[in-house]
Amino acid sequence: MSDLYVTWSEYHKKIERLAVKIYQANWEFNQIVCIAKGGLRVGDILCRIYGKPLAILAASSYGGSQNRVRGEITFSHHLTMTTETLGNRVLLVDDLVDSGVSLRESMNWLEERYGNELEEIRTAVLWYKAHSLITPDYYMDYLPDNPWIHQPFEPYEQISPTELAASYLVKEA
Repeated sequence: MSDLYVTWSEYHKKIERLAVKIYQANWEFNQIVCIAKGGLRVGDILCRIYGKPLAILAASSYGGSQNRVRGEITFSHHLTMTTETLGNRVLLVDDLVDSGVSLRESMNWLEERYGNELEEIRTAVLWYKAHSLITPDYYMDYLPDNPWIHQPFEPYEQISPTELAASYLVKEA
């Protein structure tokens, strides 16, 4: 497996280009649901661009050494949202689709809890890996060699508050 390194600038440009791709599809949606943690930044920027409410579905499936070991997916008990209802056309976003399990299970989670409200769920991600069991509706990059993606916020997973504070003490001295 190769590695793909992404800068903050590249990351934000991909989100902007994804917003344009969704816009060009002429699909009207009334709610964005992001899968947290990875989809938080994507969902935040898309909700600002589109002026649509953002709901958050917390999910976790990676852990272990350097947060690279995929395990069983765990979801929050509730969807966090500021609207009274979910809406009937939902854009479900994440940063990437790797195996496809998180995206598929997130769709199932929404259907189980909000199926009576939902007419359609479409999915959007920045990166779509070849070994995914599902194809997202919107994506920026198709990755045929399934690389490990090093996103710009990854360093925060490797530093403790103590180390961060110490680095600022040195800089301020």
